[in-house]
Amino acid sequence: MGEKIVSTEIDLSSVMAFELPMFQSLRRLQQAGEVHAKRLTRFGGLTPMQLMILQVLAGEARLTASDLSGRVSLTAATLSGMLDRLEERGLLHRQRDDQDRRRQWLLLSDAGRELVQQAPSLLPPEFRQRFAALADWERHSLTAALLRAAELCGEME
Repeated sequence: MGEKIVSTEIDLSSVMAFELPMFQSLRRLQQAGEVHAKRLTRFGGLTPMQLMILQVLAGEARLTASDLSGRVSLTAATLSGMLDRLEERGLLHRQRDDQDRRRQWLLLSDAGRELVQQAPSLLPPEFRQRFAALADWERHSLTAALLRAAELCGEME
């Protein structure tokens, strides 16, 4: 009996047909994100990433920086600088753990909680309206596709 040889090479020619439309779509998303980021910065002088950090903290009683890093897809080094700026503005504070002094908890301050409650959405209003009008299965499908596309991009910054 002859053995069947399976090629481990990727057929890049089949991928090439998707390259231009994929790049164009990613670029449109990036442009829309940049325009909305400028709108968000006008609100309270926060970047979208800073607002996302505050929103994640608002949903938790407390988090460590390493837990938060994974939730917001930032490296520890990048997150550290953002946390310093948010703490300087009085929007969050750090608290040492009583049992393990090496561990620090991140807690949203009252001012941070108030800011989160007043903050606009991280997504542009037009997108939110159109997304809400989609069927439930389509919202799930689109979300899954975007999560998968982000996964294909590789590791976080």
